Amino acid sequence: MKFLVAAGLTALLAACAASPTAQDEIQTAPLQPEEASGYTDKPGWATQHFAVAAAHPLATDAGYNILNAGGSAVDAAIAVQMVLSLVEPQSSGIGGGSFLLHHDGQRMITEAFDGRETAPAAANETLFLNTAGKPLGFYEGVVGGRAVGVPGTVQMLEAAHRQHGKLPWAQLFAPAIALAEQGFKVSERLHSLLVSDVHLQKDPVAAAYFYDTAGQPWPVGHLLKNPELASVFKRIANEGSKALMTGDIAQAIVDKVRQHPTNPGQLALADLAGYRAIQRQPLCHDYRAVARDYRICGMPPPSSGAIAVGQILGLLAHTPAAAIPLMNSLPDARWLHLYTEASRLAFADRDQYIADPDFVQAPGGSWMSLLEPRYLADRARLIGPVRMTTVLAGTPGAVKTSYAPMPEQPEHGTSHISIVDAYGNALAMTSSIENAFGSRQMVQGFLLNNELTDFSFTPSDAQGRPIANRVEPGKRPRSSMAPTLVFDKPTGELLMSGGSPGGAFIIHYAAKLLYGTLNWELDAQQAINLPNFANLNGLTLLEAKRFPATTVESMKRTGAQVREVPMTSGLQAIQKTPSGWFGGADPRREGVVQGD
Repeated sequence: MKFLVAAGLTALLAACAASPTAQDEIQTAPLQPEEASGYTDKPGWATQHFAVAAAHPLATDAGYNILNAGGSAVDAAIAVQMVLSLVEPQSSGIGGGSFLLHHDGQRMITEAFDGRETAPAAANETLFLNTAGKPLGFYEGVVGGRAVGVPGTVQMLEAAHRQHGKLPWAQLFAPAIALAEQGFKVSERLHSLLVSDVHLQKDPVAAAYFYDTAGQPWPVGHLLKNPELASVFKRIANEGSKALMTGDIAQAIVDKVRQHPTNPGQLALADLAGYRAIQRQPLCHDYRAVARDYRICGMPPPSSGAIAVGQILGLLAHTPAAAIPLMNSLPDARWLHLYTEASRLAFADRDQYIADPDFVQAPGGSWMSLLEPRYLADRARLIGPVRMTTVLAGTPGAVKTSYAPMPEQPEHGTSHISIVDAYGNALAMTSSIENAFGSRQMVQGFLLNNELTDFSFTPSDAQGRPIANRVEPGKRPRSSMAPTLVFDKPTGELLMSGGSPGGAFIIHYAAKLLYGTLNWELDAQQAINLPNFANLNGLTLLEAKRFPATTVESMKRTGAQVREVPMTSGLQAIQKTPSGWFGGADPRREGVVQGD
C-alpha cells in the first residue's frame, strides 16, 4: 500500500492544508440525466410484513394494493411499472428496458432478469457517425428514430411472472388501466420537466398529449387522461407481451421509427418478434464492514453497475476510508478524495472492458476478475494523498484486452423499484427509456426509448482498436443500472433492496447508499439523504449547496477539479429491521414507500 491508515490520514490532512496546485482548464460538467425539481424532506417508513418503494405515489399505491391482495413482489412490480409508464413517462415505460434482481426467500435463490433493449439487426457500428465519419452530437442521435432499441421491459416482466407470480397477469394491469382512463393529476416534477424540454413538442403526437393548444405544458394538477395507453394495457393484459412485440402495435412502433422525417431508425418487425429477455446469473461479491460480512448482489454485464460499485467499495477497503467518520453528518474532504480516486479507477476499467457478454469476452475469462481482492489491492496502491494525473484501466487476469477505452459521453434517466413481499421474496428493479422522455417519439400513448445512445458513438480509437461497447446488430448497450440486494453472508438473510436512476451517476448513488448503511450504519433514509458526489474519471462533482466551502476548498487542494451541480438521484431502498422493514425514498424526487 502507498500508506497505512494512520500515515494516510496524516498525509491527506497535510495535502488539504497545502497550497492549491495548478489547475488544468476546467471541463464542462457532465449533463445530468433529469433536471432537479426541488427537495422535500421524507421521514422514512417502517412496516412489518411487506413494503414497496417506487418513484411516484400512485405507482407505490398500485404496488401496495397488489401486495395487500396477496400478490408477490413480482406481481407488485408489474403493477408499479405499468403505472410508472403512465405517470412518470419521462423516466421509464413499456417502450424501454429493465433489469430485475429477484430473491426467492423460500428457496434462498437469487436470479437476474435482463430486459435490456437490443440493437436492430440492420444497425452497425456506423449508426452514430455522420457522413464525414465523425460522431453525431448527443441530441442528434437521441431525437427521432435512430436510437430506438427493441423494448424489453414487458417481456422480461412476463418471464419473471411465470416463475414468481401469484396473482393473474391481467389483474396486475387494472390499476394502470383505471388511471389511464380516469386520469391522473400532473405532478410538479412532470410539469417542470415538460417546461424545460426543448424536443418533445417536435413530435406532434407527444405535443398534443403533454401540451395545450397554445404549446404550454399542462399545469400542475391538470387531469391527464390517456385512453390510447389504456387500450394498449388491456391488450397486453389479455394477450401478454406478444401484443406489444407483434401485430398492429409493433407495426405502429416500427412505422414511427422508420418514418421519422429527419432522423429515421432501422427497427423492423422481425427485431421485435425475435426479442428474448435473458435470465442471467447475478453478480455477487463479499464485502466486510464494521466487523460484519455481507454478500452484495447485482446485475452482471451488459450492466456495469454491480461491477463498478463493487470495485469502488473494494478499493476503498484498501485505503484509510473506514477510519474516517462522517463530520457533522457529512462526508469530509479526506473521505471524498479517497472515494473519487477509487471511482476513477473503477470507471477506467468500466470504459475499457464492460459490454454485452454475448459479444465481448470478460477480462481474464470472468467478470469476477474485476472484483478479485488481489487485483483491487494492487489497483488501490495507485491512490495517494493527491489526485492521480491520469487513470488507465488495469489488467485483471493474464491476457490484456485488445479493446480501446470508450470515450466519455452522456448517459441518462431511469426509475427504480424496491419491493419485499409477505412470502419472503424481494426484488430490486431499475427500468429506463434513457434520456428524459426518451426519443421524444410517442406511439399509442407511450414513449419510445433512445437506449442505443448508450452504445459508444465512436466505434474504434485512432489506432483502429475496436471499442467493446460499439454498436453491433442484436447487441445490448452497456448500462449503469445497479439494482442491488444485500445479504448477511453467514446466514443468507436478506438485509436490503435498493437502487437509483441517474445514468452513469447511478453507480455513485448506489455506492453512497451501500457505504452509508453498511459502513456508517445509517438507516436507509439517512443514507439516501446524504449529499451526492461523483467522479466519472474526470471532474469531481459535488451536489450543489450541500457541502461547506471548506470541504470544496480542501478537495481542490488535492488537485481535484471540483464542480458543484444539482445531482438529482432517485434512490429507493428497503432494509431489514428487528421488527420488519424500513423504507427510504429520495427527497430529490416524488417517491414514497408503503407497506403493512
